[in-house]
Amino acid sequence: MDIALSILALTGFLALTAGTALFVAAEFSLTALERSTVDSHARGGDRRARQVQHAHRTLSFQLSGAQLGITITTLITGYLSEPVLARFITPILDAVGFSESAAAATSLVIALVLATSFSMVFGELVPKNLAIAHPLPTARATAGMQAGFSLIFKWAIKGLNGTANWLVRRLGIEPAEELRSARSPQELGSLVRTSAQRGAIDKGTALLVNRSLRFGERTAEELMTPRVKIETLSTTDTVADLIDTAARTGFSRFPVVDGDLDDAVGVVHIKHAFAVPAGRRRTTRLSSLAQKVPVVPSSLDGDALMERIRSDGMQVALVVDEYGGTAGVVTMEDLIEEIVGDVRDEHDEPEIDVQRIGDGWSCSGLLRVDEVSDTTGYTAPEGEYETLGGLVLTELGRIPDEGDTVELPVPEGHHSGGRWVATVTHMDGRRIDRVLLTPEPADTGSDEEDDDE
Repeated sequence: MDIALSILALTGFLALTAGTALFVAAEFSLTALERSTVDSHARGGDRRARQVQHAHRTLSFQLSGAQLGITITTLITGYLSEPVLARFITPILDAVGFSESAAAATSLVIALVLATSFSMVFGELVPKNLAIAHPLPTARATAGMQAGFSLIFKWAIKGLNGTANWLVRRLGIEPAEELRSARSPQELGSLVRTSAQRGAIDKGTALLVNRSLRFGERTAEELMTPRVKIETLSTTDTVADLIDTAARTGFSRFPVVDGDLDDAVGVVHIKHAFAVPAGRRRTTRLSSLAQKVPVVPSSLDGDALMERIRSDGMQVALVVDEYGGTAGVVTMEDLIEEIVGDVRDEHDEPEIDVQRIGDGWSCSGLLRVDEVSDTTGYTAPEGEYETLGGLVLTELGRIPDEGDTVELPVPEGHHSGGRWVATVTHMDGRRIDRVLLTPEPADTGSDEEDDDE
């Protein structure tokens, strides 16, 4: 009779452990599923798929039910298993010389450790890992039994869940019934980079998506063509001057100014020249052709800037700084290049922003520091500069000459990557035009010891 009861208790122990595993698998599979995956799977009309969808949309209730199930099965498992296992262990301890009281106490401790370890491994860890690795098949397998248990113990689950929600609200937080499926741009960017590293998407697609996600964080100041690179025409210039300048520069749009760029009266496009008869092109002044364009602050974000430029027929905007002076011009091409990369046609100058030369990179001084990091691997610390040229000026503390070299700073925690040296290779007046970035390996302790010797 005792043997039959012991076998029955062990069988119950195994069944209850399986019950714990079921509830754990249901809990983790539901939390690991994305709403889009669940909804698309449910469109097929499968009953199990609809059960999973219903459970996912009542997630708080289902998780409370799973927790209740785990608690009940674990408590009963401990109640049944420990005395039964101790009954098998006690004779062994008696045989090796334990006293009766010591054998009883020791056998209970061993039984507790064995039962808890078995329940933890097979009742919790194994189903948890299975649910995380294959959430949808696991949710399908457990949805029916989980729904049945939740229906039977609905009264208890609602009471416990309501109490927990009341406490959460007292903390100033509104409980959520289901997981949010939206992701921030930063989270999406991390997902894209991880997918590219694992080969789920190609690097070109990952780069395009990542640039698109970061576009809204850019400001007009970061996206514009700076003032020093803008070709302007005067209000007293003629259509013939417009044609000559377009042929010389390859540009199609030009700000028309009354003195300097701070007094821009509008923008003229080369296509306006075709509306003027050939005989009048040397006498028709650009002041009569210039069209007003939007004027935007340098702090305007990329999304709002895109909307302003798209709504204007000239597809160009003047960017002003905090003092009201013109800081630059931003065009639709500038915005597109921020997303898809460099866009050139047969009229553009052949200059390349970043070019690999030996162990280093020849970079435009107007390249933003984040673009430098993406293309060369050098990461600049935060500072009062936006471009590589600004960083070099900050470190030198003066207007450089061609050939000047400076060691660039690195953020804290990046010193193990070695030094970066910047050499000014070309100046455009007082502006740094080209910089050669060269990485140099960090000095090691062994090298210093060799030098000492």
